[in-house]
Amino acid sequence: MSLRYALIRSAFEVLALSRVTGLIRARSSCMGVIFTLHRVVPEPPAEFSPNAILQVTPDYLAYVINRVRELGFEIVTLDEAIRRVESGKKCRPFAVFTFDDGYRDNLLYALPVLRELDCPFTLYVPTAFIDGVGEIWWQALEDIIAGREAMMIRQGSTQDFFDLATTALKRQAYDTLYWRMRRMPEAERVAFIHALAGQYDYDLERQCRMLIMGWDELQHVASESLCTIGAHTVHHYELAKLPAAEVRSEIEESLRVLKAQLGILPRHLSYPIGGAASAGPREFAIAAELGLMSSVTTRLGGLYGSDRDNLQSLPRISLNGLFQARRYVDVFATGAVFSKLSEI
Repeated sequence: MSLRYALIRSAFEVLALSRVTGLIRARSSCMGVIFTLHRVVPEPPAEFSPNAILQVTPDYLAYVINRVRELGFEIVTLDEAIRRVESGKKCRPFAVFTFDDGYRDNLLYALPVLRELDCPFTLYVPTAFIDGVGEIWWQALEDIIAGREAMMIRQGSTQDFFDLATTALKRQAYDTLYWRMRRMPEAERVAFIHALAGQYDYDLERQCRMLIMGWDELQHVASESLCTIGAHTVHHYELAKLPAAEVRSEIEESLRVLKAQLGILPRHLSYPIGGAASAGPREFAIAAELGLMSSVTTRLGGLYGSDRDNLQSLPRISLNGLFQARRYVDVFATGAVFSKLSEI
């Protein structure tokens, strides 16, 4: 575990054991929280699994739903959450559950839990992934590294050798390459992962088909009365890296495709990656111009009445797969803690 995550875990332990979170919630003007999830799978992650941060178990999901209700939260649709924020009126605290990317395990393992517990949720969909032609590059990078003892990366006229003999070395290589790719322009990153996949005989299209729902499966989920379908662009590119016209096209085309395939015109958007480097004021303005009711980031924080003026840049709290201890759920539910962290 990185030093950063070790420090976060220490903070979670202090907050959980002191039970101060209840006092913070009682005194805070935070109205509610939007939770971010990605994958829901029953199996524990492998020893080398840098993307384990994106997966929780069905049992943990069920516990979170039940626990936030025990804490007095009402679990509401995203539409209802936006209505409450816009009104600015004091109300019962609320929570919204959102899932990004359209993973097939959302259908297999999350949906039965959500149905059983009558939990509304929003599913943000990148349409190229559902078409089976998107690059789930972060998982591909993990898979390629996981199966090798060493790796040579050719990029232009340079070559980098990575010793992958131990889990620690694999993690180091993953971090190095992940952040190198995050700094690349999107076209360069796409070319890089395709070249790497070709070099190591990794089928990106097959991987996408295996991990992500197809349109028939998505239609099944979308037909659930508990489900709100949101847009997540076409290609899951970091929008801040694209020209403005392409940003608009990524959002507009995803809305058009979802309307054509599902008969649903989404009113909500999730920015891919969603941090400050991935979406900013330009993207927020474009989302507003396109008439979306809300757009969510991955910036930390709870929801306040003041967010009525920031509906295209709403914060969320990630239910991080590395922090599935049940005692941490009270911390995750305390939006004011994460709002303060976002200021640091």
